[in-house]
Amino acid sequence: MGFGNHLYQARKKSGLSQENAAEKLGVSRQTISKWETDETLPDIR
Repeated sequence: MGFGNHLYQARKKSGLSQENAAEKLGVSRQTISKWETDETLPDIR
């Protein structure tokens, strides 16, 4: 299971929408979507 799937499962388990998760993480909803589909990964630097 990749990062995107883990993020999706954690977000759903917490009852958060992509918009809510994005707000809490300080990123855009589109960024959450791209992370969940493994289109991009977060920059951890």
